This record gives sequence, structure tokens and C-alpha cells, in this order.
Amino acid sequence: MATIDVIISCLDSIRQISDHIKGATLYLDFGCTESFQFVGAFPLLLELGVCSVCSLESMSPLDVVVDWIPNTNPLRKIVVITSRLLSDAHRYILRCVSTHQGVRQCLIFTSISETAHSAYPDSPLGPDAFREYESLLIQDYEEHLRKREIKNRQSESRNLSKEGDGCLEFEANEEETLHHEAGSNPIEFYEGQKLTVSVHHFPMIFCPFSPKVFVLPSEGSVAEAYLSAGHEDSLSPGLPALSTGLASDGDDTLPGATLTANFLYHFASKMDLKLEIFSFGNLSKAVGKIMTGMSSLYDVGRRKRSAGLLLIDRTLDLLTPCCHGDSLVDRMFSSLPRRERTTSSMNTKGSETQLKHGPACIHRAPIDVKIPLMNLLKEEALTKLELKRSIEAFLRGLGGCDSNDLTSAFKDFVIRSKNIEEEKSSNFMAELYNGSFVSSECFRGTPYLEALLDRRTKDGMVLVKKWLQEIIRREKITVNIRSRPGFASKSELQHMVKELAKNQSSLIRNKGIIQLAAAAVHALEESYSEKWDAFISAEKILSVSAGDTSQSLAAQIGDLINKSALLRSQSQKDGNRGPQRLLSFEDALLLTITGYILAGENFPTSGSSTPFSWQEEQFMKDAIVDAVLENPSLANLKFLQGLKEDLEANLNKAQSDKTNDKSSNHELYDFDDDQWGSWGDEDAADNSTDEVYGDMQLKLELRDRVDNLFKLLHKLSSLKSRNVQLQEGPFAMENNLGGDFSMNKGLLYKILTKVLNKYDIPGLEYHSSTVGRLFKSGFGRLGLGQARPNIGDQSVILVFVIGGINGLEVQEALEALSESGRPDTELLIGGTTLLTPGDMLDLLLGNSSYI
Repeated sequence: MATIDVIISCLDSIRQISDHIKGATLYLDFGCTESFQFVGAFPLLLELGVCSVCSLESMSPLDVVVDWIPNTNPLRKIVVITSRLLSDAHRYILRCVSTHQGVRQCLIFTSISETAHSAYPDSPLGPDAFREYESLLIQDYEEHLRKREIKNRQSESRNLSKEGDGCLEFEANEEETLHHEAGSNPIEFYEGQKLTVSVHHFPMIFCPFSPKVFVLPSEGSVAEAYLSAGHEDSLSPGLPALSTGLASDGDDTLPGATLTANFLYHFASKMDLKLEIFSFGNLSKAVGKIMTGMSSLYDVGRRKRSAGLLLIDRTLDLLTPCCHGDSLVDRMFSSLPRRERTTSSMNTKGSETQLKHGPACIHRAPIDVKIPLMNLLKEEALTKLELKRSIEAFLRGLGGCDSNDLTSAFKDFVIRSKNIEEEKSSNFMAELYNGSFVSSECFRGTPYLEALLDRRTKDGMVLVKKWLQEIIRREKITVNIRSRPGFASKSELQHMVKELAKNQSSLIRNKGIIQLAAAAVHALEESYSEKWDAFISAEKILSVSAGDTSQSLAAQIGDLINKSALLRSQSQKDGNRGPQRLLSFEDALLLTITGYILAGENFPTSGSSTPFSWQEEQFMKDAIVDAVLENPSLANLKFLQGLKEDLEANLNKAQSDKTNDKSSNHELYDFDDDQWGSWGDEDAADNSTDEVYGDMQLKLELRDRVDNLFKLLHKLSSLKSRNVQLQEGPFAMENNLGGDFSMNKGLLYKILTKVLNKYDIPGLEYHSSTVGRLFKSGFGRLGLGQARPNIGDQSVILVFVIGGINGLEVQEALEALSESGRPDTELLIGGTTLLTPGDMLDLLLGNSSYI
């Protein structure tokens, strides 16, 4: 049986719509662009005859003339592929078809199914969502053209009236009469043919890191939909609520659950998989129930490969994505700059029949990174400016011969040329030499990212070095550098990349490995590498302290906060000179989250909301309050928003008081008769009283904010105690303590180890498939019941973590598969998004949190 490959399946799905996209101008939103970039679909689009590929959000009227394939015919067909709800993409689609006036046909492919559109909360579309949207788009399009034509006629009439004696001016009602006499449809009047719109479902929109590991695009509706509502068990709209392991209270279905269930159902259908669904966590159970309700008898008769789907809530294990593990992929994604998000389509006004939007979305960090090749290829990049320099030299020489003959335009060009080279050339070339990951890039049939996903940092760097050495040998390039076997240094990789990039053809042929090597070198930069290692060291200390006493752990957390505040103060005094190699205050807060999760797993609360004593927790609170008072810039954190001006005023006053105290001590014996009047000034005394009271109010407000922060930390410490599934069974005695912190595994590894060894997992809920329900309702009455299946019996297992995954978890999951001794089992891993420790800080304490 053929091996499952999500990249090949996605490319096959694109080929299936080749008749629709051939000869068309294709518009992709940023979610689809992110997905197709990882898949490597753009060469395929060129092969299938797409005229040009353009950005939907950044649409321009000039898009029609930028064709990959020479096209003598005017624009007649537009194809839009979007990863958003039709209501979210509506204003962009309307602008697209309205701008290209020659368009005759508009085909729209959305990754959100018709069922999901109708089931989405507050959606204006019903069960026949696609047909309804087709009529609504045409209605808005015709209304837009009607208004534009009336406006144009009014402008023409005004121009004519200015040229003549006023006899040619039209009244508004006369314009409308002429318009309707020609035809009620403005398109028929001006173009002779009506616009046709058709909407289709295209579910294969995801970002694969390998043929068996994928996440959802960051700016797609599925990844942005709420996963929890704002109540006491919620941490962030981007994370499921805290799972209790008990039955749900029957709350309304969340948008994230609806969209995730529909995506997984249609994804499995496209992959020809018949799913046996298992869930672990409250939100996962809700998703499993929705998927079970979507299955039908139609799915039974089809020849599909059986597979097990394991749904897991992210909140069952928040410690793993918060920690800095030994994963090269995590290091690269944490250090590389991300593409900036586009302006959200939420809360924007469109046409009169603008479709209403659903609940506000969560903003995910883009997965599309920018690999700074410019840092490695500075010399090679500068040679690209030779043409511009030659032109500038020619103009300067011409100006030196006879400057009076130079036109102002030439002089302006000389000035602009100089400015570009001195100020803007580096930025321009940096953009030109930015690279991105492509999952389909491979060396001798081995995809780069797939090979690195199950490698630790050192092993991954050695593997990249071996790839570079083999390619250099194949290109017959001589490299004079000493190399140590089993070791790869930053300078060594950098030198080999430069040698490969010297030749233009070599650079183009080997751009995939060059980009990957550049990303690895960037992750090993001193500022990033030392900070990552400092995190690992601090997390080891917290883990060891959690195995001792709560007093030891609290002291370590307080020490981290105090050191981070001292570092910021020193850097501000030094004018922020040099890289900060120690941990910042925000980093200390992330470590505080790690410490509280460890404390909750190892110190029983005895009915209290916190694993620490009142004195221990007060010590940590005072450390945070003092750090914020000393550094007002920390008020950018969400739980401190609105206090920045007050904190700055308070700090300035404290500094001025110190200065006044020093000056008064210095002038103690230099008396002046004029000073005596201010000592008895009552107004001055009143003002000082007001200032003291203001300081007290600020400190009280600040302490209230810090108390709210610790309420969140109390929730995090109760993750294990709240969940029945984690308190009992095989996970009860397992924690993250041990002599070697790097050997501790996350929850996903522990679950997969038991699943692959076919052990029973208490709390793992099975959702009956169509066949199971048929036996239960029909044949079961005749004594032909069906035994509860075991997910470990499946030869294909798809694990999907609702809330996101990180590179370390993928590495551990592949390790669990390798240790199981089941080489015939295929393991697919998916998640809502790719999580870095920085993303977790934003979800728990940043703008994406409920704090």
C-alpha cells in the first residue's frame, strides 16, 4: 500500500482543479500563500498554465499585465483561493472583481466547507452557503459598478458644462433614465456579458514541514478561530480551556471546534482515510463529536484506508512548549524574523450588503520566516549593484564634463542613486536575499526539514554540514577549510555557503540547502544561542528546585526576576550598548510560568489555590513590583497596560528627589536667607502630600495588577490537579523531574508510547464511527455488537494537537515510534499552529491572553 504523503496529496488536489485555473489570473490570500510556499506549489501552478499569481489582500490593477505566460487576450477569468471564511474575504474579493473591469468569470475556492460556513456562529450564510454567497457577490458587484458609472457620468457632465454654456448639463434623474434605457444590468450595458461567479471547496490548505508533519496557516480562519470563551477556566482564546477530564457542561460549540472538526473531516476524506476517532481533553471531545456527526453511510461503502485519529488538548501539557528543548527546528523558528501580519479583515466596513463577521479572531504569529541570506552573502550581493554604480559613474562623468548641460532629472538621479547606495541598498538587497523554508526541497530524495525534525541541535548541524560537503563535491568546488568529523561550527558552515553562492548557477541550483544552512547559522548567532542556552540552564535549575522544596523553587524564581530587572537597569544606564546576553524581565516571567507548572505537579496544594506559602508568594510579588517600578517600559505588558505614564512620572520624581537630597547635603553649610521662606510654605506641604498619595495609589494599582497575574499562575499550577485523567492512571506518577532534565519527555511522547504498545489509557474517549453506530443501533440488537477498538491496532495514526505543537514534540513523537519497533506504522502529526516559547508567552501574558 502506498505511503501517505500530505505534500503529494496537496499537489494532487491542485492538479484536480487544473481546468479551472488554466489561463486565469490566480489570487491567493496570505494563508494560502503561506501554505503553497511550504508545499512548493508555485512551479506546479506555472506548469498548469496559470497566467499569474497575485496577492488577494495587496491586489493591484497592474496584476493583469504581470503574466508568467504570454497572453494576448484581455483578462477574462479570475480565480481566488482563500483560507478564510467567505465573509472575511468578501471585501478583498469584491475589490478584485471590481477593479478588473474586463473579468467575465470569477471562481472562488475556499478551505472552509459549506457545512462549516452554515454552522459557524453569527454566520450570515445558511445551509446553501456557496450559492448564497454567489448571489450576494454579484449583487454587491453590480451595485458597485452602478455607483461608479453614475459617478463617472456626473464627472463627465460637469466637465462638459464647464466647457459649454451650461446647456449640456445632465440632471441626476436623466442620467439614471439613460442608464436604464441601455439595460438594467450595468455589465450588459458596458461589457455585453454578465459576470458569473462560482464557489467551490478546496480543503487542502495547510503548511507541511515534512510529508507527515503539518500545521495550519497562521492567517487562515481555522487557526485564528477562538478555542475557548472568556470564563474562569480559560487562559487564552488561542488555547483550549483547562480540561477537567469530566463531561462538558453543554456550552455552545466554539468556532474553533467547528472549523477544526470540518477541516480534519475533509482532510481525511481527501487522503482517502476512514477515521476511528479518539480524544483526550474536553475540547478534543467536542471536536470528536462534531466529526462523528458528520460521517454518513456514504463513507462506509467506499474503499478507504483505516486510520486512527487522536485529538489532544494543548492545555493538558503547557510545560513542553514553554521550555527550550534541544531541537534545531525550534531554535531556527525562534530566532528567525517572521513576516509581518496583514491588517485583519475584522471590524472593517465594506459595501452596503457587507456580510457580517463572526467573533473576533486570535492573531497567530506567521509561520513564514525570513532567512537572512544577506548576512552570509554580503560580498556576493554587493556585486549586484555594479550596474547601478556604472550608471551613476557615467552620469557623474557627464556632469563633470559639462554640468550645465545636465538636466534637472539627471541631477536628481545622481542624488537619488547616491542615497540608495548609502542608505537604502542594504535594505533592498536584504529583502532580495530573504529566503523561506520549502518542505518539498530535497537532497537525493530526502526533504531537508523532514530530516531535521527528529534531530537534536548538534546532530542537525552535522547533517547540514554533510549535505553541504556532498553538494560541494558534486559541484567540484575546492574549499580550503579544516573540518572536524562529527562537529559543525558556525564559521565552517558559513564558509561553505559562501563558496556555493559564488557562482550564480550554483546558487540557484542549491538555494534550498543554502537557505537551510543560513537559517542554522543564524540560530547559532551568539546573541540567540547564548540566550537559548541560558534558558535551558535556568529551566534545569527550576526542575531541580521543584524536586527539593517550595521555598527553594520560590527563591529561584525571585532571583531570576531580580536579576532580569537589574540587567534592564544597567542596559538603560549604558545606553543599550552591546547585545543583552542575559534573560530579560519578559523571559523571567516565562520562567515563572514554568516554575508554577512544575510546582503544581510536585507540591500538593492541600485545598489552597497556590502551591507556595503566603510568604513565598509575597516574596515573588514584591520582586515583580520592584522590577516594574524601576523600569516603566515594562508597562507594555498586557497586565500593566495604562500605567506607563504614571510609572515614568513616579520614576522621574524618585530620581529628582535623589538629586535634590544630594544637592541639599552638599550645600548644607551654604545658607541663603531666601531659602527660609519655602520651609514654612503651606502650599508646598499640600503639594507634597498629594504627590505621596499619588505614589501610594500607583503602588496599590500595581499590586492589584500583579495579583491578577498570580491568579493566572494559580490556574497554571492546577493543570494536573484539576484533570482527573492526569491524576489517575499511568500519568499520575510521571512528572518532569529527574537527574537529566533533557531526558524528560512531554505528554505527547508518553501518550504515543502507550498507544503504540497497545496499552489502555484511562480517559481516552472513543467516538463511534459510522459502522460502530450501525452495529449499536441495528445489528447490535441481534447480538452482533462491535468491540471497542484500540487506536494502537491501526497501521496509520494521525495525532492532532488542538492549540499547536512545537518541534521538540515532533522529535519526541518520532522517537516514540522508533522505540516501539513498529516500522510498518505510519504516524502523521498535525497541530493548529507551530508554537515557540515566545508564542506561549504571548498566549498566556501578551495581547492574545485573557489576563
